[in-house]
Amino acid sequence: MNLEKILAISGKPGLYVLRVQTRTGFVAESLLDEKKITVNLKSNVSLLSEISIYTFEGEKPLSEIMQKIADKENKGQAISHKEDNATLTAYFKEILPDYDEERVYPSDIKKVLNWYNTLQAKGLVTDDAPAVNEELVVAGEEAPITEIKAPTKTAEAKKE
Repeated sequence: MNLEKILAISGKPGLYVLRVQTRTGFVAESLLDEKKITVNLKSNVSLLSEISIYTFEGEKPLSEIMQKIADKENKGQAISHKEDNATLTAYFKEILPDYDEERVYPSDIKKVLNWYNTLQAKGLVTDDAPAVNEELVVAGEEAPITEIKAPTKTAEAKKE
């Protein structure tokens, strides 16, 4: 499962695909309605590939968690994120038995399940899922965009 170009933008519902980086931010496309939006560098943005879930042994990448959900559900939809907290935590315990209940809240589980179901509905859960955009070149690739706050000099240097 390729989560490299999938974004969660604070204050915006759903998930987005990183399309083009601009001088003042970037253009993202919604996975829900396929509308394109511009996002400035001051926005709080998280790449799904950089998100991890706390376990008692350390942290597990979100991609591993989503792969476990896909395996459990035979690449189908997971339970709804709108279920009650007891149902969600029981389901998540089946997926990841050693997750840290004190640091992983029901709201986190809801996000993971909502994101999984969104990706599954768009056909991005299968093992042979198409990469979101292979030819996309992002300035600063070696330093992933987890939270974009302000432009960096390396982005300007790589733009040449």
